[in-house]
Amino acid sequence: MAIVMNNHVFKGHRTLLGNKFVTYGELELPTREGIYPKSNSFDWGNSSRGANQLAFSMLFQLSSQELAEQYAEQFTQDVVRGLHARDWVLSASDVLEWMEKNCDIPQQKEQEPKVKVKAANNTKKKPKRQKSNIVKDICQELGITQKQLAEILEVPEGTVSSWAVKNEIPRLGKKAIEFYMKSQKNQKIVDTIEVSLNFCKPHKKGNM
Repeated sequence: MAIVMNNHVFKGHRTLLGNKFVTYGELELPTREGIYPKSNSFDWGNSSRGANQLAFSMLFQLSSQELAEQYAEQFTQDVVRGLHARDWVLSASDVLEWMEKNCDIPQQKEQEPKVKVKAANNTKKKPKRQKSNIVKDICQELGITQKQLAEILEVPEGTVSSWAVKNEIPRLGKKAIEFYMKSQKNQKIVDTIEVSLNFCKPHKKGNM
């Protein structure tokens, strides 16, 4: 089940060339065609296979695979078909509200309290190893802050913060960062060569 973030929104954008992109929380929404093979791309404003694929991915993002498969067709007819605009925004709260009204969501049974058994010995638990954060690692390697990274990539600072929270960077963001890192390495090589050439130049003797 995906993590639910009520303050996040789904955003759709259709380019002038007809390409369609959908994001959630400023990150690219996966099509998930591997588990729901209706289409390899998204669509909206109709009841096509692409629209059905979008419906499934949106429901899966906020619920489970079982629920998304069961109600994808209905969500397509009720919501996705009505998204006629070239650019649209749909909050997670609106999708959750639709699910509460239309989906049969089973109530979780209360688990019986488990009896804690004390260990026979006094062995200390090993501290859990903290998972590395890709955004922080990149900033540390480049010697910059998240704000500076956002300025380099020409994206809002909140977008980079969202990447850090979810510990993942969308495909286009990764490519932009890789390009910047390569350009920085190339510049260092050029600077090193220039320093070497200046050092090797013969110094002019003073007038006798």
